[in-house]
Amino acid sequence: MILYSVTINVDDSIHDEWVDWIQKVHIPEVMETECFGSAEMFRIVSPEPEEGTTYCIQYIAGDILDYERYQIEHAAILQTKHKDKFGRNFTAVRTVMESLEDDLS
Repeated sequence: MILYSVTINVDDSIHDEWVDWIQKVHIPEVMETECFGSAEMFRIVSPEPEEGTTYCIQYIAGDILDYERYQIEHAAILQTKHKDKFGRNFTAVRTVMESLEDDLS
């Protein structure tokens, strides 16, 4: 299992519009790629950012090939749409993690 985590700090000036758009447009578009089986969105409560609000969106892919397909075929287009809509009013950090669940049993 692959966890693709996108942590985004959103400026207060776009906060409400961003949350609405990310939940109603962006996450559904990512899921429509069929590269991920599920997605979850979290608001980070600790540590609190000095400015804005920080969220973490986590997408679960069955394997690294699904994640790589997303990167090759879809990521640039969807990330550009996000940047075009909200400009410099957010910062994003993306990480990819591989589950070691099988190794723990």
